Amino acid sequence: MTIRLRTIVILSMLGITAASGFVYLGIYDIAATEQHTRPVYTLLEYAMRKSVMRHSASIQAPALPDEQRARAGLVHYRAHCAQCHGAPGVAPEPFSFGMTPAPANLVATAREWEPAELYWVIRQGIKMSGMPGWEYRLSEQEIWDIVAFVEHMPLLSPQEYEQWSGQAPLHRIHAGTVQDRHPAGPGDAKAGERALQQYLCVTCHEIPDVVGANRHVGPPLAGIAGRRYIGGVAPNTPENMVRWLMDPKQFDPHSAMPNLGVPEQDARDIAAFLYTLEDLD
Repeated sequence: MTIRLRTIVILSMLGITAASGFVYLGIYDIAATEQHTRPVYTLLEYAMRKSVMRHSASIQAPALPDEQRARAGLVHYRAHCAQCHGAPGVAPEPFSFGMTPAPANLVATAREWEPAELYWVIRQGIKMSGMPGWEYRLSEQEIWDIVAFVEHMPLLSPQEYEQWSGQAPLHRIHAGTVQDRHPAGPGDAKAGERALQQYLCVTCHEIPDVVGANRHVGPPLAGIAGRRYIGGVAPNTPENMVRWLMDPKQFDPHSAMPNLGVPEQDARDIAAFLYTLEDLD
């Protein structure tokens, strides 16, 4: 037993060492012009499907076989989905041709996936792919409308899709504009930590214990709770923090921080989280 245990430990260490060297030496080709190897692609695809099935299992889909609802979903599909996934007789935009893995043709997906699974993916997105989560940008009704359209899409000929599109306005949204949220309430720090990922805060700021790009485009946010000013111009108060997150230009027209379209509740939540970032001294 002792010999067998030692053998297992040695083999495990060798495996870890080999994997570490594989990563350290940059052997795996991450170029988007090269597809994943078959084992890696199969593993990622299998893990994605199992994850979606598990996390969507408790979701109850509303009644969807409704042409009016499908037409409402077409408005958002054209604005936000067709660019990557295409549509009957419509090719995706050129940028999507270079994405790896390639975005799925949703005509086939609609035949194989349950509505709750489609809803979960649209709402939450998929890590390490180009699929974004729309939870912070579309309402529950709008997401289910898109599901209704995707479910209906296999029944549409290219001519019918073109006809539907000609009768529907092209509706685009700004980041963070969700129509059916409740009136803003007290900030929730846990919700704020999750929300700031969706508003790209970690692409410009280093934020303690938050996984992300952590670039130094803007100042690090460690200790922001104890600073006197926000952005060097606004007194650091909870009210000003919320206003700054919603529209920094109102305090400083020359600020490099853009207006990210953060709605009030998300701003309150993010502010609540930022005020947990005390100095570590």
